[in-house]
Amino acid sequence: SCRLNFLVEYPIFEKIDVNGENEEPLYAYLKQEQPFTEITGKGATKLKLVLKAMDRHYKDNNDIKWNFTKFLVDREGNVVRRFEPTEDLGDVKAAIKDLL
Repeated sequence: SCRLNFLVEYPIFEKIDVNGENEEPLYAYLKQEQPFTEITGKGATKLKLVLKAMDRHYKDNNDIKWNFTKFLVDREGNVVRRFEPTEDLGDVKAAIKDLL
């Protein structure tokens, strides 16, 4: 546990399903609005190999592929963009700035 191992004293969220039969409705909506397109950026080649070993059809669905997939939502609630884990954080920052 985080409290025991890392002496965390603030509230911690529970894990939720982001794919599959028990996925949270929010993530179903996010994935519907911004489908999976491609793994790009530094480390993309390695991640693609891992994903292909886990699911050779990973490219054919909108599942969240790995930790740290991010969705950018504007002030009106529109899902503007999906960022896969290997995408440069500078691109995320630039996309946020464009919305401000």
